[in-house]
Amino acid sequence: MEVFAISPASPKPLWLLTIICALLALVLIALAYTAYSSRHSRVEVDNEGIRLVGDFWGREIPLRLLDISNARILDLTADTEYIPKRRTFGTGLPGYASGWFRLRNGDKALLYLTRRQQVAYIPTFDGYSLLLSIEEPERFIARLQQ
Repeated sequence: MEVFAISPASPKPLWLLTIICALLALVLIALAYTAYSSRHSRVEVDNEGIRLVGDFWGREIPLRLLDISNARILDLTADTEYIPKRRTFGTGLPGYASGWFRLRNGDKALLYLTRRQQVAYIPTFDGYSLLLSIEEPERFIARLQQ
């Protein structure tokens, strides 16, 4: 029996596989970070403003941009006009929504939602609203109003 070797492939497929594996690793890291953030997101309040800490949509918002006088607590099962309708740039998983969404009433909103009742609603003077599932929404809004 004679054996004939097959010519080795060019390195192009190896580069393609390397790129695909790297992209898959990045996606897995992003999903793990999102899963972690869904359980550990928070809002920090100080005299300058609020800081949303969690996944990719966290940011600082100065107090001067918050329309605190119109802040209130919503029940999204009853206040259906504030239900997120379309995700524009965010994370939407069962029981967790964060990022930029359009609400049923057409408004733009930055969300950190883990439940539908007792949601803090804070409009801003910057053309969007905040919808946040805060543990103690009454105390949070009272702190903002101080």
